Amino acid sequence: MIEEIAQVTAVSNNHQVTVVTEVKSTCGSCQQVDTCGSGQVAKAFPQKNLTLNLTCHLPVKVGDNIVLGLSEKMMLSSAWQVYCWPLFGLLLCSFLGQLLVEQQIFAHELLAITFGIAGGYMGFVLARYFQHQSKRQQALAPIVIRIEPKNIPIIEITE
Repeated sequence: MIEEIAQVTAVSNNHQVTVVTEVKSTCGSCQQVDTCGSGQVAKAFPQKNLTLNLTCHLPVKVGDNIVLGLSEKMMLSSAWQVYCWPLFGLLLCSFLGQLLVEQQIFAHELLAITFGIAGGYMGFVLARYFQHQSKRQQALAPIVIRIEPKNIPIIEITE
């Protein structure tokens, strides 16, 4: 289970809560941040917040920090589909397009390139179809695991 801490910003009577969590980037934490293009882009854009509306049956109030959970298996499966289906479509159709050019069925390589791009787009459509299934969307929805205890500041320690 992947966990993330979010802050409750609104609570409604029917167990609906609105939470805000900060979108984190791993760029900026390594030694190459000053010479890496991704690190420069991460430094140029400010941190963004993500707002979610969730169902929560725990007794939360505005200002509480809660822990959200997301299925690691479903997240990896979703990432695999989103990245690999378009790539497989692009590679397979590019291979077939080149084969059709070599067999002189296609008159020009531009048709093979177009065929490859169409295959990549069809892979994207296939991935989007799988991602929009209601069972998958429900499994990818974050759930509230627990309420984080509040930090109590220590003002003075006496012996």
